[in-house]
Amino acid sequence: MAMLFGKLLPREGNFFELFNEHGGFIAEGARAFLKMIENYADPTLRQQYADEVDKAEHAADRVTAEVNRLLHRTFITPIDREQIHGLINAMDDILDLLQDSSETLSLYDVRSVPEQVLQLATLSVRCCERVQHAVTLLPNLSKPATTEAAIKTCEEIDRLESDADRVMRSAMSRLFREEADVRELIKLKAIYEQLESISDRCEDVANLIEGIVLENS
Repeated sequence: MAMLFGKLLPREGNFFELFNEHGGFIAEGARAFLKMIENYADPTLRQQYADEVDKAEHAADRVTAEVNRLLHRTFITPIDREQIHGLINAMDDILDLLQDSSETLSLYDVRSVPEQVLQLATLSVRCCERVQHAVTLLPNLSKPATTEAAIKTCEEIDRLESDADRVMRSAMSRLFREEADVRELIKLKAIYEQLESISDRCEDVANLIEGIVLENS
């Protein structure tokens, strides 16, 4: 009877710890992706950092699966169940795109990357690091200073997403004006769009976090 009663007791689970862990993998994967771009001319280093992106993505997948399992086992959650489910899956989308971008460069047999790819990768890292910071604030939303910091971080992510939009538009304009090889044009267009989507997914996470903050502060 005691064991049965214990199973029926409400539990909150360690969702915030899992969010933090996943956020760490997002930032780790983004930094590895940037290192891959910075060392793209070296095939050995390129593969090394691509493997690190894959490793971060697989580790984050395990965290996402654990969050979803925990949702089924937990009676009372610290925030709305739909918010937990939406947030962890939106965070997972970021690393999926980082991995997809890494694989696309290889599948398309891209031999060298333009400066705009480096710019977008750099903005992706900054977005991902702000996402990581934002999720660390979620356990302390009862504190007004924490709420203010979370909103400010989400606004920073929005600005970085706008910066990525501008870089992509400039890159596309230059690409269509200057690239004579149609195959290269198609490859780079797809890569630019994929890289810009990383900051879009970061903005999606920021919007979800902002909603959580406003509802729970």
